[in-house]
Amino acid sequence: MNDSPFAAASAQTLIAVPRGLFAPGLFALAVFYGGMCTFAGVLGNKQVALGPLAVEAGMFAFLMLVAVGGAVAEVYGRAVANKLVLWGFVPILFSIVLSLFVKWLPASPEMDPERLAAIETILGSTWRIWMAGPIAYGISQILNITVISAIKSRFGGPIWLRAGIAGALSQAVDTVIFITVAFLGVFPILVLMAGQMLAKVVLSIVLIPVLVTLFAGLARRLDSRIS
Repeated sequence: MNDSPFAAASAQTLIAVPRGLFAPGLFALAVFYGGMCTFAGVLGNKQVALGPLAVEAGMFAFLMLVAVGGAVAEVYGRAVANKLVLWGFVPILFSIVLSLFVKWLPASPEMDPERLAAIETILGSTWRIWMAGPIAYGISQILNITVISAIKSRFGGPIWLRAGIAGALSQAVDTVIFITVAFLGVFPILVLMAGQMLAKVVLSIVLIPVLVTLFAGLARRLDSRIS
């Protein structure tokens, strides 16, 4: 019998919600999800080259968020996944407030000037970027969960297919919202938007099906130990 994560996650009728105080699989995914919510802002300060495209590195953390949200929807249902997205605003908003607070505090005179300049750059995002991140996060994540749940309930099919479709669509919407809110009127955004969208959609198609399958399999395996 094949008990790999891929095989476990492919079961359409299994809902791994064990009886008791909590589901350990959901707890593990939620902790990871919260970490990625805050870490995306740090990674986003670097642009990386993917072939001819220059994209912000925060997209890798957001791909993790898409994958975890999809896995939670697959295993625990749409309502639980939507709650996870809403709770994700807590670490996001707290990280913004803490970043502004730390930036406001006076630096030690002994701090190396280069390190001070670097951290000031990281913490000194504009108000439009602070707004764009949470708005794009909320809309794209809810869309991802809505699409993957709708495909599952209406058509079924393999988990990797609906995960890829939902992930690619949500990341395209995320790109349009974030770049429009953050940079419209500052500089021409169509070229940047096209490059970001192409990179995110391609990576979503390649990575999200595998990641959702693995995360769903992990959650079911953890929950099965106390079921």
